[in-house]
Amino acid sequence: MNADTRTAHVVVIGGGISGLAAAHRLAGGGARVTVLEGSGRVGGKLRTGEIEGVRIDLGAESMLARRPEAVALAREAGLGTALQPPATSGAALWNRGALTPMPTGHVMGVPAGPAGLGGVLSDEGLRRIGRDAELPPAEVGEDIALGAYVADRMGREVVDRLVEPLLGGVYAGDVYRTSMRAAVPALYEAARGHATLGAAVRSLQQRGTPASGPVFMGLDGGIGTLPPAVAGAVRAQGGEVLLHRPALELRRTVDGWLIRTGGPDGGEIEADAVVLAVPAWAASALLAGEAPAASAELAAVEYASMSLVTLAFRRTELDLPDGTGFLVPPVDGHAIKAATFSSRKWAWSDADPDLVVLRTSLGRYGDEEHLHLEDTDLVELSLRDLGEAVGLTAKPVASDVTRWIGGLPQYPVGHLARVARVREAVAALPALRICGAAYDGVGIPACVASAQQAAKEITATLASGTAGGTGE
Repeated sequence: MNADTRTAHVVVIGGGISGLAAAHRLAGGGARVTVLEGSGRVGGKLRTGEIEGVRIDLGAESMLARRPEAVALAREAGLGTALQPPATSGAALWNRGALTPMPTGHVMGVPAGPAGLGGVLSDEGLRRIGRDAELPPAEVGEDIALGAYVADRMGREVVDRLVEPLLGGVYAGDVYRTSMRAAVPALYEAARGHATLGAAVRSLQQRGTPASGPVFMGLDGGIGTLPPAVAGAVRAQGGEVLLHRPALELRRTVDGWLIRTGGPDGGEIEADAVVLAVPAWAASALLAGEAPAASAELAAVEYASMSLVTLAFRRTELDLPDGTGFLVPPVDGHAIKAATFSSRKWAWSDADPDLVVLRTSLGRYGDEEHLHLEDTDLVELSLRDLGEAVGLTAKPVASDVTRWIGGLPQYPVGHLARVARVREAVAALPALRICGAAYDGVGIPACVASAQQAAKEITATLASGTAGGTGE
């Protein structure tokens, strides 16, 4: 079958934001699109909820605004007027028992020098940063662990007290094993061209004035409103979004692909092309028969789990410090890794004049004890740490615990090489592409960009008439 984008049927497996973004782009190009989602809702790790009548995000709460993909998708899905930057700014570090303002002038926690870090690092830690200029140039190579590299150049204290809470918060990972090339590519490239790490950071800072406008953007009602809006846009373009329809098997046919699905309405679905927008382990299972090399690589991708604890308090019983919340260096041994003052950060979360909503996060790569605790225990751990950090003594009027098991893929040294091997193996299959957080970045804009690239490649394949079959 020489399908083209006017008549081709493309099945997108996975109804998270990556799958929906791919479906939206494909449907907009004229393809007939079916999205298969195994659960009862779209959105994946983007999800809204409610606590005491206040809308809340139960997953990601913001998206990077200085990358255009996610904000543009929100506008295309009809949410342009719902876009909102944080209502206030100013995060802190809960460091050695005290809240200190988050330092500026760094690249994901990596400083150019010791200036401005006196409230965060010890005198010895500040002196150790200065040794970076005295050390011989380090060989970065094809990839290197960010934490290990920074510790060698500037000392472990910089890593433990700055890089770990900032970058570890993004990936819920261990920065001593996180790939610098994958997680902070600009710093990796700069480090390859400069004799010292401080010089590499300064070179990035001197590239020019940062783009104007907010760094992050939210949505009125929560970031979790984005997936349903995109799903609605897909349906409006003639696409299908099927819930409770997990993909169980994927195999090639003479004319394209056959997907065996489960669920109450399960059965077989024929497709001219397929986009896999599911976690690595699910993609591994689906590709085991048709691309065993890719399947094996994907099976090796590790994930971190986390728990989010949302708490509602009476406004009259709370006296919070300024700012949007604080990050916590894991080296200090506290249970929580971060706290967000949601009602202060997001105007839409401050709708009830009598309530204030806070959120804490627990867990990271290698720390999954929280998964086995009762909800009440996680609430108590959060209250204990909030009491130490901000003097909180009030009891919440309501609480909600959300567990994200396998929530964030890890990007260890060699991650990009693994992704390249996976894509090379998948490219040998006709009209099949992969996208999602496991490949090019865990943030929403990166997921959208990954999805749109997959859709672009599928469109090109269909237009060339090379989508079909097993061939001779």
